Amino acid sequence: MNLIVSAIGQGLLWGILGLGLYLTFRILKFPDMTVEGTFPFGACVCVSLITQGTSPFIATLASFGAGLLTGFLTGILYTKGKIPVLLAGILVMTGIYSINLRVLGKATVGLLNQNTLLNTGMLRELPNSFPSVTLGLILLTLLILLLALFLNTDLGQAFIATGDNKLMARSLGINTDNMEILGLMISNGLIGLCGGLIAQNDGYADVNMGVGTIVIGLAAIIIGEVAFGELSLTARLVAVILGSIFYRFVLLIVLKLGFSTNDFKLLSSLILALCLMLPVLEKKFNFSKTLKKGVQKP
Repeated sequence: MNLIVSAIGQGLLWGILGLGLYLTFRILKFPDMTVEGTFPFGACVCVSLITQGTSPFIATLASFGAGLLTGFLTGILYTKGKIPVLLAGILVMTGIYSINLRVLGKATVGLLNQNTLLNTGMLRELPNSFPSVTLGLILLTLLILLLALFLNTDLGQAFIATGDNKLMARSLGINTDNMEILGLMISNGLIGLCGGLIAQNDGYADVNMGVGTIVIGLAAIIIGEVAFGELSLTARLVAVILGSIFYRFVLLIVLKLGFSTNDFKLLSSLILALCLMLPVLEKKFNFSKTLKKGVQKP
């Protein structure tokens, strides 16, 4: 039971990463590699502030602010510097590694005997793993409502139009550069926030904890889309969260089957590759089925 609750809690917290990545990967259609630098940056900023006596609430907000900064830098490099978005993200991600070392002072810092969002207030009274579930539900409800409201405003519609067709958006008078910077900032802000929350949940921050995070976020998005199909935009945000939870259960099953935790990155890549190939495999299966029926006709 504890493992199941823990998987749900992890899925909810990691779902924030999926929401952030959804804005760039699906709406703006950007392969934003800043994710793997933003996630540990948010974690390092949060843990560093908590160990210095800052309120966990303020430290968590600071992790969101750290993500906004990395998104802004990538956006400026892409829109003003005319650097391809993939390369711009890699440049920022690489530079942030050194900044993370300066923020933490060393490669890894723990939160032993420190107050976090998960062990303060009413959450302290909850049984093991339930604080992460409770906190995840509260934050995700708030974030999905805010994102849904934003995407239904004129600014949000301009943001969506930029991702759909940049040339058309420009012809309508939309400043697409600003929309892309805004999207990268919000996306990375959420990813930095996720880093801060995961660091508090795991009890430490490490400068290398961002490796493979983009695969985790994409897995949540793809699994949600494959499982639930065509949905409204708001429902897709919820599907991303459910995809994140389902992904955690898959990893839990894999662990129960006797695989080592060292294999998680490889298994994550295989799961994501399979999910991405499902539409192709389905089309091929239907095609072969139709072909077989045609051959059987006299």
